[in-house]
Amino acid sequence: MFLTIIDIHSPLVTVAINIASFLLLLALVMCFLRIALGPTLADRVVALDVLNILAVAYCALLAIASGHPVYLDAAIALALVAFLVSVAFARFIEKSGSRTVTHSHRDHDDI
Repeated sequence: MFLTIIDIHSPLVTVAINIASFLLLLALVMCFLRIALGPTLADRVVALDVLNILAVAYCALLAIASGHPVYLDAAIALALVAFLVSVAFARFIEKSGSRTVTHSHRDHDDI
């Protein structure tokens, strides 16, 4: 059996899993708010990256709660894909960031 060191049916482990599930759910709601309300694209990308980390944490929590290691394999695969998505978004932001116009150089408009 997986995780023989931890007694999954212990009341302390059950409480810890419930608290961790609640905190993951709370963080998930905050990430969705940041994705919806984020003022910049970078804010939304960081929130999406945190959302991916929360999904990996949930897979690990599910592996502990159920005692099946297959969820850890899914967590590793999800983490690898999330890293590649983060790199792709970072490159996109870097290329599109040079197109932003600032209004701090108003003295050049008079020339």
